[in-house]
Amino acid sequence: MDTPREKMDKAIPKKKGLQKKHFGYIAIGLAAIILIYMAFFADRTSTYKVEKDKLIIETVTEDQFNDYITVPGTVEPITTIKLDADEGGRVEEKLIEEGSMVKKGDIILRLSNPDLFLNILNSESLLAEKENFLRTTQIEMEQEKLQIKRELVTLKYDIERKARNFQQNETLIKDNLISKEEYLRSKEDLDMANQSRDLYIERQKQDSIFRTVNVETIKKDLQNMRNNLDMVKKRVENLNVRATVDGELGLLSPEIGQSISKGENMGQINVLTSYKVVAQIDEHYIDRVRTQLDATLDRQNNKFNLTVRRVYPEVRNGTFKIDMIFRDSMPDNIRTGQTYYISLQLGQPKRSVLVPIGGFFQETGGQWIFVLDPTESFATKRNISIGRKNPKYYEVLEGLKPGEKVIVSGYETFGKNEKLILKKSK
Repeated sequence: MDTPREKMDKAIPKKKGLQKKHFGYIAIGLAAIILIYMAFFADRTSTYKVEKDKLIIETVTEDQFNDYITVPGTVEPITTIKLDADEGGRVEEKLIEEGSMVKKGDIILRLSNPDLFLNILNSESLLAEKENFLRTTQIEMEQEKLQIKRELVTLKYDIERKARNFQQNETLIKDNLISKEEYLRSKEDLDMANQSRDLYIERQKQDSIFRTVNVETIKKDLQNMRNNLDMVKKRVENLNVRATVDGELGLLSPEIGQSISKGENMGQINVLTSYKVVAQIDEHYIDRVRTQLDATLDRQNNKFNLTVRRVYPEVRNGTFKIDMIFRDSMPDNIRTGQTYYISLQLGQPKRSVLVPIGGFFQETGGQWIFVLDPTESFATKRNISIGRKNPKYYEVLEGLKPGEKVIVSGYETFGKNEKLILKKSK
């Protein structure tokens, strides 16, 4: 028999197979393998499942890119003539209604202005007074001329008498038949008479110049008054508002009894010899739109060519305005106010990689797009660069190749996921 000590020193045999501690080691090893796989081999891209049938998928192509935009344009007359009041007054009569055709010179409105007629009466009265004054002045001048003539005749005969007297005294003084004083007095009388005549003649010249200037001044005043009266009478004629050109009376705002101020706009006449098309364009294109650009209008299976005639620089509510005119023919039965869609050419055609217009641009700004895998089972996000656009296509500068398929519908529901799993609808 073995002693108790021998029993205690007896070797215990090792257990074979997996034990509890082995399971811990295995778990740690598996966790390490999973972590290594996740770190280096697993696809960590965020994904989102979407039904393929609800997407709009297009193929990237390479073709000619036509650089144009489509804008709505409104037909307007080629020229609009404003009807402004040349004279203020009260509307008494409307002879032609809005929308009617008019000829140059036709009376459209009749105005009344009592103050204007009073001005005419006052002007006529002042003119009559001035004319009477001129006649009176001219009569006085004629009378003065006759008086001067009489004075000159008197002076002539007075000089002749004194000359004879002096000649007689000159003979008598030689024989000492008269005193020297008497002789000298007769000589002085003759000299004085001659000087008086010279002074009178000089006075006659000065008076003549003065009277002539005075008469000319009065005549000029009279002419000015007549011109003023004519102008006032023309103002009366302006109370008849006439058509200045042939055309259509497109607008006429005054009503009978309404008071119109001088210079106030009353309406317009549309010149219908031709038409223009006015369009509002997004301010994004303001640096690219200029005069002489070509445009086309499609109507009744016909194309009509237009040219940009004027670009208005003002931007209002995010748009600016342009005027376009027809280069040759116009559509039949074209009417003011009609709306057409115009294709405005911004640049020359160029062969480019193209992707169709779609809602994706609102979310991506053209910086990236979802591209389908060749198996079409999923789509991944790819950075791209987009250049110009027209109503049908974007011009792709880089990031896509012809033949690739892309999702062009809206991306609102995709969130920030970078990969889309495409599944069929149930």
